[in-house]
Amino acid sequence: ALKLREGDKHCLITRSKCFLKLGDTANSLKDAEASLQIDKTFPEGLYQKAETLYTMGDFEFALVFYHRGRRLRPDIHKFQLGINKAEEAIVNCLGNPSAVKLEKTEELCFVSRQAELRSRKDKQQQQNKQTKDQKRTKKQSPKTEQQLLGQLYADKAYLEKLLKDEDLMQSSTRQGIKVMDLVLDGISYLNHRRDFWQQQKPMYARVYERKLLQQGRKQDKKRKLSDISRSIAKDMEDIELCLARGSAEESCRKAERLLRKLQGWTEEEVPNKNELIGNLHNCIGNAHLAMGQMEAALHSHKMDLDFARKNDLTDAVSRALDNIGHVHARMGRFQQAINAWEEKIPLAESSLEKAWLFHEIGRCYLELDKADEAQDYGQKSLQSADEEGDVEWQLHATVLVAQAQVKLKDYRSAIMNFERALEKAKLVPSEAAQNGIIA
Repeated sequence: ALKLREGDKHCLITRSKCFLKLGDTANSLKDAEASLQIDKTFPEGLYQKAETLYTMGDFEFALVFYHRGRRLRPDIHKFQLGINKAEEAIVNCLGNPSAVKLEKTEELCFVSRQAELRSRKDKQQQQNKQTKDQKRTKKQSPKTEQQLLGQLYADKAYLEKLLKDEDLMQSSTRQGIKVMDLVLDGISYLNHRRDFWQQQKPMYARVYERKLLQQGRKQDKKRKLSDISRSIAKDMEDIELCLARGSAEESCRKAERLLRKLQGWTEEEVPNKNELIGNLHNCIGNAHLAMGQMEAALHSHKMDLDFARKNDLTDAVSRALDNIGHVHARMGRFQQAINAWEEKIPLAESSLEKAWLFHEIGRCYLELDKADEAQDYGQKSLQSADEEGDVEWQLHATVLVAQAQVKLKDYRSAIMNFERALEKAKLVPSEAAQNGIIA
């Protein structure tokens, strides 16, 4: 496909995902960056680069690109999920800043340069010693490795046992590949995963979590709660992944199954039970929307809204109103979409969120032949986009204003705004937008 259309950003991203599945992070990153050279604001490119950096263990750089994607497209929920997991990994690696307490000592500002250098040297020696100790521990402690690899530890032990069988190691498969090479590749892969998991959540972070679990509760009860929490997190990840892959039916089935399980647990077992129930209604609604089942999608998003209001979850209220507006707009119920989105306006957190929200409301008014209101919201969208300095939303808002002015027969103003929009389209750049504006 890339031979037929060189530099196609969508194809580059798909290939990057395949490289990442194979563990080839270098080529995955190369393709993600190539897509961003073509379009710096390509959301899938930003997300794929962030995911690749995260898998490489570069959590800080991954966080930068998750944030960059969320600023550009706050409506894409997976950027927020990426921010959460990257921040958690960074805290696990470095520790929580709130846990550090500074003590005020006399003449702290007048420490001599010599003492400062001596302190740095001592710290460096201590760090080097710790690094050596860690490496020694990594080699000598199968218990640590077992904690990091979990169920995969048995696989690694099995492969290492196979290495001792000299006759088997000298044999080859039907394809001519040496068995030893296959075994060594397997061990190497497991070592890479062990190192990644150690960096993502070091042993001290795991020990700290276990201590928290033990405080004030019985061990068996805490283990059950931990198992439930892990199970829910895994199920939620699967639900989101299925929808992202285009398997909406499977995503819907898994969400409904988890919803039934949640209703059987107490709030003590699942402290954020109501928030999770709202999230699941949101996931089910998104899956129904992807399948084209509009009424079912609307019902689920309204359930999400009810739970959010009952439990005073402002972010969830905003999310549900946004989704309800989208479903109504897809069904051609533009006035109902306007009602939902206008209710969301006070909850919008950033100028960029307001820019696309005002634009969508204005577009609905245009569909209802209410050109005055469409022009008003188009100008509000443009003002918010100007505050954010976002060229793409400046383009969309300017086109909306121009189209409203055409309906109002204010042709001179419309031409001026179309010309402004054309300049924005050249900056984005978007050839399709330029052709449409010229037409």
